[in-house]
Amino acid sequence: MALTDIRRSLPGTVRVVVIRGAGRAFSAGLDRSLLASPNGQMAALAAGSGEAADQRIETWQQAFDWRSAPTTVSLAAVHGYAIGAGFQLALGCDLRILADDAVFAMAEATLGLVPDLGGTKRLIDLVGYSVAADLCLTGRRVDAREAREIGLASRVVGADRLGIEVAATVDSLLKVDRDAAAEVKALLLRAGASSQDAQQAAERQAQYRRLRSLAGLDHES
Repeated sequence: MALTDIRRSLPGTVRVVVIRGAGRAFSAGLDRSLLASPNGQMAALAAGSGEAADQRIETWQQAFDWRSAPTTVSLAAVHGYAIGAGFQLALGCDLRILADDAVFAMAEATLGLVPDLGGTKRLIDLVGYSVAADLCLTGRRVDAREAREIGLASRVVGADRLGIEVAATVDSLLKVDRDAAAEVKALLLRAGASSQDAQQAAERQAQYRRLRSLAGLDHES
């Protein structure tokens, strides 16, 4: 998948990645004709072994994981529809800036499928079980206003200002010290699975590393 190749080929100097859609939508998700085609990719996946399907889907999952890289901040600039895989792609980013015409939907179950691109875990982490169950089991659409209310959107702006807001956010991200940003992101990524005591210990250790770096002592034994 091209997204996987792009993610893997990014040089270490890249600090911010912006993912956006061309045309009228961020991503409309799965082409339904792929499910109906007897000779298509989905039919071949179903006809193969479970191991082959597991490996193939894992490759797709890697393409949707833009959050785990500690030194890169990913930003989804969402306008129009972000349905199914498109929704999961946005969920795989650190930040989501939405135009006020954005619409999310986890529509897989309505097609007899399941969300398989890492979206179930990321959605639960953002909105909790009950809201995630509502979205995944009904496939209903969530507009930008509701997305902001339930925690899916970092912010919402007018559609005509989406590019301006994204550019300003990228500028703000790049003004922050690279190593400090990486430490903060690492802390945030581990916070959900950590106890308060463990998280505070991690904060102390990270702060000590930053203080030594600022004092020019980080390379001393």
